[in-house]
Amino acid sequence: MRHPKIFLAVLLTAILVLALTILPCNAAELRILYVNDFHGFAESYKRMGSDELQGGIAHLAFRAAELRKQKPSLLLAAGDMVQGDTWANLFAGKPSIDVMNAMDFDAMVVGNHEFDFGKAVLAKRVEEANFPVLAANVIGFDALKPYVIREVNGLKVAIIGVVTEETPSATHPSNVAGLQFLPVTKTVERYVTQLRDKVDLIVVLSHIGYNADMALAAAVKGIDVIVGGHSHTKAVKEIVVGGTIIVQAWEHAMVLGVLDLTIESGKIVSVSDRLEDILPAKVKKNEKVAAIVEKYSGQVKESMGKVIGEATLDLNAGNARSAESNLGNFVADIIRRESGAEAAIINGGGLRTSILKGPVTVGNIYSVLPFNNYIIAIRLTGRQIQDALEYGLSGIEAKEGRFPQVSGISFTYSLTRQAGKRIGTITIAGKPIEPSRQYTVATNDFLAAGGDGYQVFREAIRQASDFEIVGGTIKSSNIVYNDAGRWLRDVVVLEVSKEKKIGPAVEGRIRAENK
Repeated sequence: MRHPKIFLAVLLTAILVLALTILPCNAAELRILYVNDFHGFAESYKRMGSDELQGGIAHLAFRAAELRKQKPSLLLAAGDMVQGDTWANLFAGKPSIDVMNAMDFDAMVVGNHEFDFGKAVLAKRVEEANFPVLAANVIGFDALKPYVIREVNGLKVAIIGVVTEETPSATHPSNVAGLQFLPVTKTVERYVTQLRDKVDLIVVLSHIGYNADMALAAAVKGIDVIVGGHSHTKAVKEIVVGGTIIVQAWEHAMVLGVLDLTIESGKIVSVSDRLEDILPAKVKKNEKVAAIVEKYSGQVKESMGKVIGEATLDLNAGNARSAESNLGNFVADIIRRESGAEAAIINGGGLRTSILKGPVTVGNIYSVLPFNNYIIAIRLTGRQIQDALEYGLSGIEAKEGRFPQVSGISFTYSLTRQAGKRIGTITIAGKPIEPSRQYTVATNDFLAAGGDGYQVFREAIRQASDFEIVGGTIKSSNIVYNDAGRWLRDVVVLEVSKEKKIGPAVEGRIRAENK
């Protein structure tokens, strides 16, 4: 050999490169695939402002299966899976569970909307699931497990589930009667302490919102990963808070979250995260899942496909949590007219989808208003109306669902003023509001029961001297209209059928001041 030193140097370099590309003997790879806030949107659709089909659970299932073949994986769901679109709602969420079973999910945490069909139905859905459904901070519902431990690629992974403490105000109170929703931080801290020495990795499967996930990571040490939901955040890249990796994957199966980890000696030594767009033009369908989707879609189309009118413009729900919405005006106007009330207040978060310009079907209305709510009208003083509006504006920065959509009312507000003192002027029927005068205000039974935190309505009903509950029915002279026999969505279907052409405008009912 003419140049032994050169040969030795090349050999050593090759060995070093090879060593760097091979995992240490005690290192293991784990891929976490994740979705959240699916809300039963099984079929691809075009989002407002886009001409491209996106989403589709059969397409997401195909891509998830491909990615699982590449690395040892977990497939997780961070809540609000079974309720939302008509495809799921008409069957009380069963289609979503059927699809998730076909996809072999490893675990799911309940979201607040999993309770929307009531405890008995949720218990049935949990029983049907081939995977554990988690909620460590819910007491009184034995079907929900606090955590599960999965073994993947030689790793023991603890998955702890937690749901927002605000669930009792985010669903109808009757749906969670008898349940306790414990503080998330203390609950997670307790289980992390209990599990830390027994597993290699701790994952919190969370339905509390992106900002709350960050606060949780800062408060509780020992969480390796938080897979989150509830806020519908499109987190294109993981963030790390206090050593905890936090991810979230938008909504409606529009993207699939992919988090790749390398774990060595119980520590994460490398991280790679991305959201993969689910585009039907580029991703095939999983045929097994597609068959399930089509089975239920066919039944939905039979009853929901009837065209009842035409939208002359887009009816936008996308801004209903932070501004006046033409769709919000449309629904609030119907509620006010139907009840004969002087004004109406509804929660923007109750409008779940937009309606695009063109034919309007029964299914469109059911998708906008998926909840089993009915119209109720209550006597409120002018002061109580102002208190309700102030409360509705208190979550505007985070686009909370309590933001008010109104009819018969106009008001101004300023975000430079602190929450609770943001309202400027209020008029009803064009006249300044009188604090001591009583007005009739229409809403839905969800808000009337204190839903979304609107205690003003609930307290007004209970203030009546003749208030009582008889056989589960509330009686109060402060209730002036109560149509429990018809769902709000059916009232709206009838109204669209009568009007034929609908084109509600944004009229300046809610105006932001610059001071």
